[in-house]
Amino acid sequence: MRRNIFTSPSGAEIPFTQLGLGTAAIGNLYRARSEAETDAAFEAAWAAGIRYFDTAPLYGLGLAETRLNRFLRGKPRESYVLSTKVGRLLEPCAPDERTGLDRFFGTPSRREVFDYSYDGVMRSIAFSLERLGLDRIDILYVHDIDLSNHGSAEKRDAYIDQLMSSGYRALSKLRDEKVIKAFGAGVNDWETCEVLAQRGDFDLFLLAGQYSLLRQESLKTFLPLCKARGIGIILGGVFNSGVLATGPVEGAMFDYYPAPPDILERVRRIEAVVVRHGLKLADAALRFPMEHPAIACVMTGGATRQEVEQAAASLKLAIPSALWSDLVTQGLIAAEPRFR
Repeated sequence: MRRNIFTSPSGAEIPFTQLGLGTAAIGNLYRARSEAETDAAFEAAWAAGIRYFDTAPLYGLGLAETRLNRFLRGKPRESYVLSTKVGRLLEPCAPDERTGLDRFFGTPSRREVFDYSYDGVMRSIAFSLERLGLDRIDILYVHDIDLSNHGSAEKRDAYIDQLMSSGYRALSKLRDEKVIKAFGAGVNDWETCEVLAQRGDFDLFLLAGQYSLLRQESLKTFLPLCKARGIGIILGGVFNSGVLATGPVEGAMFDYYPAPPDILERVRRIEAVVVRHGLKLADAALRFPMEHPAIACVMTGGATRQEVEQAAASLKLAIPSALWSDLVTQGLIAAEPRFR
């Protein structure tokens, strides 16, 4: 699998593979998974050449980090790139009070406490290093400092103020001391990333679902800003929670909710163009964001061997440039002249 050597604005060189593996599902998102099942997903990723792994304390309330520990133990530290996140501290609680009762299953009884302060960042990375069994991490993302997690612009902005007046010093200190190579934010909307980019010197953003066959609003100001400043984008959520993988079937999900009729109709039209070019919708959805020069890596969230192998196989397909041109001509994606 090809590697993209990303040089961060702070000067760190990070060898991303084209695909990275996210570990939310490996942390038992939506259903409990056995150790054998998650180990098989890790092994499939490694065999396919994936060498970038992203995790977070939230994923399984520590479970994803400990599972990564077991899989990566014994592998040369320079052979892979690893990121985790800060912004949430986990504290023990009663089983019925734990975070994510309807999202994570078979996890420790812990609840989240949002904390973007200097002490919060330092405590969070100390716990993550312990769970991961490591003494350094390549990338540290500020997690979920966005509207969807905090409910209002006022509350989000208060947390951003806390980060920039306090936690940002911790991120800079950790980077200066080589505990991390780079830092950024992992959020669900590009507008928050743009605010952060205007207030600090961030190396990367991990952005979920905001540049895909169904969403290109970030092309207007955000992606050009990142390209101009050399900020890397790691892109997750390329299937927009499922509809770009399953197609417009009954029960298809769009951004974590049932896909509305207008989205289903648009997906039908996109899929028709993709099929005429002899491809599957999921393959086109995965490959589309790789065409933009600001995208350093695309993250897949596979939690089974089959899901990981399918994503890796799509990299071997020849994607005709006429596909993107036809989608632009039919008004199904935005015209973007700066494809690789």
